[in-house]
Amino acid sequence: MKKIISAIALVTVSFYSFGQDVNKLIRQDDVERVIKTLSADDMQGRATFTPGIEKAARFIEGEYKQIGLLPLAGDDGFRQNFTMTRVTPVKTLVEINGKLIPADSVFASTSAPALNWTNNADVQVTNLSAGKNFRTEYMGYLKSGKKLLILVDPEFTALFNLLRDRSRKGTVSNKTDNNQALVFVLGKHDDLKSFEVSYTGKSEQLPLFNIAGIIPGKTKPNEYVVFSGHYDHLGILKPVQGDSIANGADDDGSGTTAVIELAKYFKKLNNNARTLIFVAFTAEEIGEYGSQHFATTVDPDRVVAMFNIEMIGKASKFGENSAFITGFERSDFGPILQKNLEGTAFKFYPDPYPDQNLFYRSDNASLARVGVPAHTISTDQIDIDKYYHTVKDEFSTLDVANIVSAIRAIALSSRTIVSGKDTPKRVAKLER
Repeated sequence: MKKIISAIALVTVSFYSFGQDVNKLIRQDDVERVIKTLSADDMQGRATFTPGIEKAARFIEGEYKQIGLLPLAGDDGFRQNFTMTRVTPVKTLVEINGKLIPADSVFASTSAPALNWTNNADVQVTNLSAGKNFRTEYMGYLKSGKKLLILVDPEFTALFNLLRDRSRKGTVSNKTDNNQALVFVLGKHDDLKSFEVSYTGKSEQLPLFNIAGIIPGKTKPNEYVVFSGHYDHLGILKPVQGDSIANGADDDGSGTTAVIELAKYFKKLNNNARTLIFVAFTAEEIGEYGSQHFATTVDPDRVVAMFNIEMIGKASKFGENSAFITGFERSDFGPILQKNLEGTAFKFYPDPYPDQNLFYRSDNASLARVGVPAHTISTDQIDIDKYYHTVKDEFSTLDVANIVSAIRAIALSSRTIVSGKDTPKRVAKLER
């Protein structure tokens, strides 16, 4: 009995010590400094391909250097460089039954530099009819790989206009084939007998870069644990009360801050068995392209877990000291994390928004598709978050204490995975 009591006491002391390390090494003042910098107006909303995201990249690189991280194997710095094709529309003309459709009622989404359709047999005409779920239908079109002429009911005018305005900034693609093309036409066209589409675009190769660094593993260096968040956001939007900068403080300045703080924490502990990779992804907002590229640079069978951190700037629907994990049911990642939090007030919950399909809407998806137990940790009440994707996503709207609590919980809950003791079950490859 004395031996059992002594063992329990030792575990309690060890856990208390570990908690003390977390509270001491992950400090609120530093969390505040980092997220204030990332979400400042001079970052211009960190949109992909803008000076703002370049400035953010340099800041993150500076933090990594100061921490003492090493570049990924094969890279001479923290930038993981790649290029993508952007096609910007120059001219789009659509005729239905011989009648020219007004320019503000058409737009194209394609990586092809030109389209010329005249009743093409390989072009499928489809109706986005009133009453359908616009998001579900739209995502289906994007994944179809087809040439589609999409007739959009006027019920969706506001969403159509939003997508049309975004399309004017260009379509970005990492695919070499130009088979897929989507042409949207707003209006009632139930009697379609013929159609013509003439589209020309300007094609250019543009640079992108993830910011990635590692702490090599001490005893299991060929097994990887990834901590990630995306550092891009939306950039400049239409002014609202004189403010046009979508600062992205929560989305995903909070997640990127967590990655930096966790890197500092684990570097100071310096006792990780497995190699830890800390990566700030680019281009999440326009298609998760940064994480897709990253997934091609690592052997997925060596990645034992991915902690993707997305929007932890406000209390979750479960209250303080809580967060949710997307895809909770797909592996035992969540139960492992919760087991490591025994004795604390923090709790992880399954994703409460299954209808939002969040598991495949963030950067964890790129590795989950190839079998990695890759999950996103978040606290965002996405169904009621009035600041999401607006110019009001600023530092002043954040609960910094919530961010600190979540980062400390991730640090504590990941420790048996970092130490090599626990290995989460794999996610089924290409699971949808």
